[in-house]
Amino acid sequence: MAKKFIDVMDTTFRDGFQSVFGGRVLMNDFFPAVEAAKTAGITHFEFAGGARFQSLYFYLREDAFLMMDKFREIVGPDANLQTLARGVNTVMLDTGSKELIDLHAKMFKKHGTTTIRNFDALNDVENLKYSAERIVHHGLKHEVVVTMMDLPPGCYGAHTVEFYEKTLREILDSGIPYSSICFKDASGTSNPQKVFDTIAMARKLVPEGTHIRLHTHETAGVSVAAYMAALEAGIDGIDMAAAPVSGGTSQPDILTMLHATKGMSYDLGGLEISKILTYEKELQNSLSDYFMPPEATMVSPIIPFSPMPGGALTANTQMMRDNGMMDKFPEVIAAMTEVVEKGGYGTSVTPVSQFYFQQALNNVMQGPWNAIAPGYGKMVLGYFGKTPVAPDPEVVRIASEKLGLPPTTEKALDLANADESKSLNTWINKLKEENIEITEENIFIAAACQDKGIAFLKGDGELNVRKISNMKKEEEGSRSMGSGNYTVVVDGQKFSVQVAEGDANIQVTAVNGESAESSTPKVVATSGTQLDIKALLPGSVWKIVANPGQSVNEGDVILILESMKMEIDIVAPKGGVIKSINVATNDKVVEGQVVAVLG
Repeated sequence: MAKKFIDVMDTTFRDGFQSVFGGRVLMNDFFPAVEAAKTAGITHFEFAGGARFQSLYFYLREDAFLMMDKFREIVGPDANLQTLARGVNTVMLDTGSKELIDLHAKMFKKHGTTTIRNFDALNDVENLKYSAERIVHHGLKHEVVVTMMDLPPGCYGAHTVEFYEKTLREILDSGIPYSSICFKDASGTSNPQKVFDTIAMARKLVPEGTHIRLHTHETAGVSVAAYMAALEAGIDGIDMAAAPVSGGTSQPDILTMLHATKGMSYDLGGLEISKILTYEKELQNSLSDYFMPPEATMVSPIIPFSPMPGGALTANTQMMRDNGMMDKFPEVIAAMTEVVEKGGYGTSVTPVSQFYFQQALNNVMQGPWNAIAPGYGKMVLGYFGKTPVAPDPEVVRIASEKLGLPPTTEKALDLANADESKSLNTWINKLKEENIEITEENIFIAAACQDKGIAFLKGDGELNVRKISNMKKEEEGSRSMGSGNYTVVVDGQKFSVQVAEGDANIQVTAVNGESAESSTPKVVATSGTQLDIKALLPGSVWKIVANPGQSVNEGDVILILESMKMEIDIVAPKGGVIKSINVATNDKVVEGQVVAVLG
C-alpha cells in the first residue's frame, strides 16, 4: 500500500529564526544553510513575513525585500516560498488601509513569494476578506487560517472544536478564495485530542481534495503528539524546522518527526534522514556564533497557563534583556492568565500575543490595570475587530478612560481606510520630506515600520544582533577599566569619579556643576517643592513633549518612552512648571531614573 504523501514546510528561516532568536539573524550568515536545505530535497519554505519582516529593519539594517530576492535565487523558480500575514495588519504594526493591504500583496509577489498564509488573531472572518481578495488578485496562493490555542485552566467560552467549526463555516460561507486551509497554534498549547477532533471535523466539512495543514510549536511539549493526532485525523501538511532552531519555542525537528513516523503509512515530503543530517550540520555551523537564549530551547509546562507563543516569547525576552528587566519575566508570564481571560480570548498569536504580554508587563510593573497598553486597550474596545467573547466590562471601561477612545463595533478595515495617516499619499509625502527615493518598496517599508522604517531608509537603522564573539568583546571591554579618573553621568549630571583597586578612599566630585551634553537639562528657577519624575520602565526616550519652563497640568504628557514595543507616556503627577528635562531623545533610561523635575 502506498504511503500518504504529507507536504512538509520548512519553517527554519522564518518561524524558526523568530522563535529562537527573535528574528535577529543576518542573511549572509544563513544563506549557506538555505543552499544545504535545497540540496537535501526541501522545496517548500516559510521564508519571510510575520515579525521577520520588521526585525530586519528594526535590528539588522537589512532589507527584507532584498533578502527575499536572494532567497529565491538560491532555491530556484519552482520552490514554494511562503510568507505569513495577519489579515488587515498584513506585516504592519497596525491595521492597514485598502491601499496598503493591496501594496503588501503586490510587493510580496514581486519579491518571490508563492503562497501567503493569512490569519486573524481574533478569528474575525471580516478581517480576512479583503486581504484574501488582494492576495489572489496578485497571483499568489492564499492559505486561509483558523487560529488555535488551549485556554488557561478555569477559562471557558472559546477555543473549542465547536468554536473552530463555527469559524471555519464562516470562512466557507463568506466565499473567501483559498488554495489551502491551516489550523495554526502559535503557542503549541492545543491538546492532541482537540487537535484530532478539530482536523476530523474540518475533513468532513470542506470539499473533498482540500489541502489542510497544522502548524504548532513545541513550547508546551505536546507538538509531536499533536502532529501524530493530526496525521491520524487526515491532515495533508505539517510544518517543521531544523536544528538548532527546532524544538523548544519552535516547531518540531524534521528528524524527530521522521523518527516518530517510522513504520507508519506516511511519507514526509520524500525527505531522507541522511540528507537532513547534512543540512542540519551546515545550519548549526552557520548559526554557531549566535547567542542561544536558554528559554528558546526549553519546554515549559506552565505555558498552557499563559499561553505565550514561541515566536513572541523569545522576541520579548530579547527585549527584556536589552532593557535590563529579564528578572520580571516569570511574573509577567504568571500575569497573563488574567489578561487573556479579561481580553476576550483572542488567540495568543501576533499581534494579540504582544498585546497580552504588554498588558501583563504593565500589570506587573505599574500595578493591575493602572496602565493600559495601547494595543490591548484598542483590542478590548473593538478597534481590531470582534473578540471571540465579550471582554470584561470593567477592563473595557478602564481602557476607554485611559486611552480616551469609545468602544466601537465598526469594521477594522473601515476604520483604517478612513484614517488619512494610513494612505499612500501620507507615506509618499513623508518620504519626500525625508528626501528618500519614492518607490513602492520604500512606501511600504515606511508605512509598515514607521519611524524605524524611515531610519533604515536614511541609513540610520540600529544593528542589534546577539553574537557570542561580540558579547565576549563587550565583556572584556567592561573588565578593562583600570584605576584612574573617569567621568560618569548620573541622572544627566556629570561627575568625576576616581577609581582604584582594593579598599582605597575614592572621591566623587561634580564637574563644575556641568550637565551631561547628551541630556542637556535646562534648569528653570521655580518656587515650591521640587518633584522628581521617574521612568516607570526601562527603555529609550522616543519623544520629548514638554520643555523646561513650561506650565503643565496634572496628567499632561511630559515625554514618551519606547519600551518593549510600547509607547509609555510620562505624565505630570500634578500641576506645576517643568524645572528640567534630564534626558534627550534616544537616551536609554532605567527603571526609576529621574527623567524630569517638576517645580
